[in-house]
Amino acid sequence: MADTVQSIDRALSLLEILSSSKEGMGLLELGEASGLSKGTVHRLLYTLMENGYVKQQEKTGKYQLTMKMFVLGAKPVEKMDVLRVARPYLEKLRDLSQEVVHLVLPDGYEILYVDKVETENTIRMYSNIGKRGTLYATSVGKAMLSYYPEEEVQKLWPHMAVHKLTEYTITELPDFLQELKNIRKNGFALDREENELGVQCMGAAILDYTDTPVAAFSISGPVQRMTEEKISSLKEAMLETKRKISEELGHYKNI
Repeated sequence: MADTVQSIDRALSLLEILSSSKEGMGLLELGEASGLSKGTVHRLLYTLMENGYVKQQEKTGKYQLTMKMFVLGAKPVEKMDVLRVARPYLEKLRDLSQEVVHLVLPDGYEILYVDKVETENTIRMYSNIGKRGTLYATSVGKAMLSYYPEEEVQKLWPHMAVHKLTEYTITELPDFLQELKNIRKNGFALDREENELGVQCMGAAILDYTDTPVAAFSISGPVQRMTEEKISSLKEAMLETKRKISEELGHYKNI
């Protein structure tokens, strides 16, 4: 087993001890429960308070956890909820479009395919559950990025290893920022053979109660079937699916 970092081990131990206390705990109590000296406990608590994980009650002087621990712990659960909540809506979208429908999650500077609802018409594509893709060349990635402030996109751009996947891939930042503006206006994104030649996709972001894009879904098909007419006919269904899934995740603003 690899060596652990002692200070992190001790800080995590304090967090676990505090999590079992409803009223909070004093410095001496924490020292006794953790087996650490008063000075060590005080230094660790100061660091945890500075980072927003622990607060000190004004009246009693006792220490207790903040809601930041709850927020962090809820994030993985929210992502799992997306899979459960989205599936029936994605199946309806598959039935309506008669094309493959994907669900992805953001993962660092990439996307991660976590669900795929196929049809008899499904074509061979790069995407498979567990595969990763780009944020900048997929409809789902662009849909999520459209909710980021422009300054944030500019910061992310150098880290996304942007390069031409096809002759249609957008690789210049000014052009990409304009693309995001169009997506914000339309409410959904298009991938016009930017990720794979011969494949066109339309994607939309899924928002949670904090107005954050936590996932995205797409309809994908060959260019022969994903015509302008078909894309136009699916627009309302895409926006409605986006709204319904987001609402189930607690998002009730106009999207």
